[in-house]
Amino acid sequence: MTEEAGEKLIRAFVALDLDDSTRAHLMDLMAGLRSQLNGLRWVRPEGIHLTLRFLGYARRSVLDSLVPTLRMAAAECPARTADIRGLGTFPERGRARVLWLGIQVPPSILRLQQTCERAAVAAGFEPETRPFAPHLTLGRWSQPAPRPTLPPTDLGRTSLDTLVLYRSQPGAKGSVYTPIETFALPPSGAAADVP
Repeated sequence: MTEEAGEKLIRAFVALDLDDSTRAHLMDLMAGLRSQLNGLRWVRPEGIHLTLRFLGYARRSVLDSLVPTLRMAAAECPARTADIRGLGTFPERGRARVLWLGIQVPPSILRLQQTCERAAVAAGFEPETRPFAPHLTLGRWSQPAPRPTLPPTDLGRTSLDTLVLYRSQPGAKGSVYTPIETFALPPSGAAADVP
């Protein structure tokens, strides 16, 4: 682990959590895909989330400075639902490295992501140069693999109602994600965004 002035740095990211029903559907999907996709290191279902901003390593004080902005952003973003469908791989061309499942988010969630990006930059993180591509990472290949043929997939809708500042601790059996701070999105009103 990297250290700065004797202080251990924390690897962190900001994400929206998924509901238990969605995680059960993800477990079923991944079980069905295991025999079709070789050499893939699967993400543990409890570790799947919608990342809004990967932060990397930072001092705890820097992460703490993000909390007020994240709390305010969550309070201003009503809970929504999003459609989960469509398997794909990153990168978009060439050999595959990451298997993902698409998630179509409503405009309010896109605004929440932009607020998280601005908060990260204001706290001293480098701006993210890649455009935001909402997805759920299911697994990673250890070595670049031929692009697989993927079945059509539609898991229906999921609730997006909890924003989390996570700590990520790499381990032999995959990273372990521990909430540093959790922010509930308020219940949605009568007017809903259309995904």
